Amino acid sequence: MSDIVHLLPDSIANQIAAGEVIQRPASVVKELVENAIDAGAANIRVIIKDAGRTLIQVIDDGAGMSDTDARMAFERHATSKITAADDLFALRTMGFRGEALASIAAVAHVELRTRLKGTDLGTRLVLSGSLLEKIEPDACVEGSIFSVKNLFYNVPARRKFLKANETEFRHIINEFERVALVNPEIAFILYHNDLEILNLPVSGLRQRIINVYGKNLNDKLLSINAQSSMVSVSGFVGRPDSVKRRGALQFFFVNGRFMKHPYFHRAVMRAYENLIPEGELPNYFIYLVIDPSTIDVNIHPTKTEIKFENEQPIWQILLSAVRETLAKSSAIPTIDFDREDAIEIPVYSSEGNKPLNAPQVQIDPSYNPFKSQSSSYYKRQEFDWDKLYKSFEGEENSSQLSPAQSELSASPEMGNSMDQAIDTKLFEEISSFSFQYKGRYIITSLKSGLAIIDQHHAHVRILFDQYVNNVKRQQGASQQLLFPEIIELSPVEMSILPSLLEDLHFIGFDLSNLGQGSYAINGLPVGVEHLDPVSLVRDVIQQAIENETKATEDICCSIALSLAKAAAIRPGKILTIDEMDHLQASLFSSTDSYLTPDGKVILTLLTDEELEKRFR
Repeated sequence: MSDIVHLLPDSIANQIAAGEVIQRPASVVKELVENAIDAGAANIRVIIKDAGRTLIQVIDDGAGMSDTDARMAFERHATSKITAADDLFALRTMGFRGEALASIAAVAHVELRTRLKGTDLGTRLVLSGSLLEKIEPDACVEGSIFSVKNLFYNVPARRKFLKANETEFRHIINEFERVALVNPEIAFILYHNDLEILNLPVSGLRQRIINVYGKNLNDKLLSINAQSSMVSVSGFVGRPDSVKRRGALQFFFVNGRFMKHPYFHRAVMRAYENLIPEGELPNYFIYLVIDPSTIDVNIHPTKTEIKFENEQPIWQILLSAVRETLAKSSAIPTIDFDREDAIEIPVYSSEGNKPLNAPQVQIDPSYNPFKSQSSSYYKRQEFDWDKLYKSFEGEENSSQLSPAQSELSASPEMGNSMDQAIDTKLFEEISSFSFQYKGRYIITSLKSGLAIIDQHHAHVRILFDQYVNNVKRQQGASQQLLFPEIIELSPVEMSILPSLLEDLHFIGFDLSNLGQGSYAINGLPVGVEHLDPVSLVRDVIQQAIENETKATEDICCSIALSLAKAAAIRPGKILTIDEMDHLQASLFSSTDSYLTPDGKVILTLLTDEELEKRFR
């Protein structure tokens, strides 16, 4: 039998490695920008075409490379950061494994123009699918210019499964922001399709955050600073009154590197306990500086997950630092014993030896609760049970359904399960008697049992159907605002809003572009005038971002659902009988009376058989 094990060609091996390192265009941007930072660049420009499909170009004024280094940089495991195994535990640079450039060159057409500082002539390299096609002298500026064209041209399956341009560019912006937030001493510029998206000059850390996410964030940030022998914690956390349900800005950085760390996130959330509503999220930008030998940044290909040697002590330090910051800002209530209006507590004095008098209790010793006023024993009144039965029969006869109305059929095993479909037409038998329980549920009697309706979920379904129909008919009603509201969008939000504008208009929004990432909100859909316009528009955008919608119909449904959730009546709102009746009538005429568009239960049934079982 012949041997079957063989070595893969370099081109195939590089493509396999590229699958781990280069997941999408944003991965290329991250790797090239980090290399520019390691090269000591003071100015970095990133130029994107078609969300990175056509072109990703990174221009820096760093140290540059010699012709030999330029050629070696595209070999696998070629790096200038590591010379011995011990160097892995003392890393203070970004890229170090030497796989990025080789992986990029394996799946794209790459051109590098670079010139070493202090030399008169640079080098130009052209590679295609890991193959060096050209290397020649070049009269370029000092630094490096990486141009990556036609990404995944030789891996059609990977290119096919890239998301829409809006989604891919949003990921590019996310990577760009993460690098920019931790390097305020470097100037960054980002272009997309010849349009300047971000221009971040050299600044302080707080100003860099404001330049990225808008000046409205300035008053919502609290400085955090804690020093210890184990870790240094600095940065900013959001004020408790600036929390949001979605789209919160939450960043951890360690030694200048972005990371995701759910355990440390719980420490921050613990500090906000009892200060913010459940489900709300605060903003935070937290920077950790720690001895590199106590962390491992090489446990994940993208290096966004980091292992800490002393996680629990750092957790405690982080929790204390955030709590202290919130306390200093008066976010955490404290007891002030120096207040002038404090309650005076008299000081006990033993002078005079005055005895303490017990409080007097007045009682009537002749009172007997089992005797009437005439002092005769209380006699239980005979209850007229026949009269009660007759009243029941009368009620039953008065509530008899017409012959056209069918009895709601439900098996005893159904209970609260929605596994079996029920014909909504049979809900015509619902009686006119309904009542509200704890301001959240509507309970209605049926001939065969009880229907329990979640009023918020029911209203979400009703409004969702209404907004979707408005978009389909392109005739959503709008209520103009007396004073337009201005909303400032982040680059990520700006990248998604253009694809939503048409559907927003059909639902009833009236938005006008003011330029520089600002929009004027001139009108809202009818029925949501009581909501904050800025928060409403931002929630709609964040919902679209989280769902990563692509098709027009999906975008429409995402907008409709987000708006319905925001506008629906909240749990705890007391409804009148007419409002409950109208809500039920609208629900049972909707497309689905049992589930909200995102799969939450609206209605559950409690049959007569189940009630009887509970009293056996």
